[in-house]
Amino acid sequence: MKYTVEMSNKLNELLERTYDAEKGFKQAAEKVDNKTIKQFFMDRSNQRQNFAKELKAEIMSFGEKPEDSGSAKGTLHRSWINFKSLFSSNSEEAMLEEVHRGEKEAIETYNDILQDKDFVLPPTTESLLMKHRNAIRDTLETANIFETAVS
Repeated sequence: MKYTVEMSNKLNELLERTYDAEKGFKQAAEKVDNKTIKQFFMDRSNQRQNFAKELKAEIMSFGEKPEDSGSAKGTLHRSWINFKSLFSSNSEEAMLEEVHRGEKEAIETYNDILQDKDFVLPPTTESLLMKHRNAIRDTLETANIFETAVS
């Protein structure tokens, strides 16, 4: 199966977003006091670090060069988290709202790649992306439960 430049670009974009999510979850953990939510954020940061390792390995297995850092958009999003936490009366709720927004975007990105009819993903890549997307869905569900609890 031919690994296209377009596929490499999409996976590298996903890898950048994964780096962004890892950093965002770590930053969110530093901003909240609730120990359970703090641990949830740290666990998700570690999860995204593992996702990044898996994506890098997948990209490299096709002889391509993986990205090594996050995006400017991710830096901007983390700045928004800082700003929002400064002025929010309920920091946990604000962070969980951002997680909700970010995870929905991540699921959409994974779905866009998985459903793109312009190319066929190698089975290993498709399986990896489905595993990540499903874990992100679980994160979204848990964040929604936490958000309801703290609001």
